[in-house]
Amino acid sequence: MTLGTTWNLPNYSGELFTAAHKQTPFLTMIGGLSGGGMTTTNHEFPTSSEYDLPEPKQPEISEKASATAPDATHVARDQKKNVTQIFHEAINISYQKMSNADRLQGINTAGQQNNAPSEKDFQIARKLEIIARDVEYSFLNGKYQEATDEDTPAKTRGMFELVEEAGRAINADGAELEKAIIQQLLRDMATDGAAFSNMVLFANAYNKQKLTEIYGYAPEHRNVGGLNIEQIETDFAQIGIVWDPFVPVDKILLADMSVVKPVFQPVPGKGVLFYEELAKSGASEKGQIYGQIGLAHGPAFYHGAITGLVTE
Repeated sequence: MTLGTTWNLPNYSGELFTAAHKQTPFLTMIGGLSGGGMTTTNHEFPTSSEYDLPEPKQPEISEKASATAPDATHVARDQKKNVTQIFHEAINISYQKMSNADRLQGINTAGQQNNAPSEKDFQIARKLEIIARDVEYSFLNGKYQEATDEDTPAKTRGMFELVEEAGRAINADGAELEKAIIQQLLRDMATDGAAFSNMVLFANAYNKQKLTEIYGYAPEHRNVGGLNIEQIETDFAQIGIVWDPFVPVDKILLADMSVVKPVFQPVPGKGVLFYEELAKSGASEKGQIYGQIGLAHGPAFYHGAITGLVTE
């Protein structure tokens, strides 16, 4: 475990910034990492139990035929599932580093203060940001993998794999995002049984701008310019528009958020996402953050996606 020291974790003054994306809109909309979703005591959990009905037809039953009961038929059900996966981070900070909180590097002007007075608190907060980013990425782009032994990591299925494997995605074959293909996606979803209860469209920066171009109308105010389309009205539902930096640039996701939830698998006596100190082996503070989290995505036919879009 890498040791954080006075020399590889220097202190600085000045306001803290990062260019790394910290927004996790998909995760935030379904409750975040606070444990407000579902819990499970089995790393495999059901996401839906589905059944199908035969194609509708006009019955042809005579009065005489109706005197005899028809042959019995039945509607079978099946079950879809996903898994929780492990999210695990650690810190290891030397006692000397922790005791050098006022030793500043860089520009030293009288009265300046360390922008991270507690290295331990700073590192734990950053690790939680890393986990949140990893959860957001996994919930959108995760590739399902079942754990078959102790050496095989379980991996939760993300939204794009769900809709693509179920044939609920349209491949644009390198075309620009345009209204016609969005209309086609909505028609396909309506035909396939989508409920359109709480629809949100997630797009990366490039296609978020394309959506504004497609659905935007110039404001009438003479002193205000620009557009930011955050909702569109369609034949089937009002759809929220959200910029998500973790959506691939060549894809958009249309998700019914009413059936999407995070699933937490708590560790008895510890919780669902927790920090704990590790055993001492010397003059340092060791600790780990641990959680088991998966995505309850609901039935695939509630969602849709467009893939293979032009990226520039």
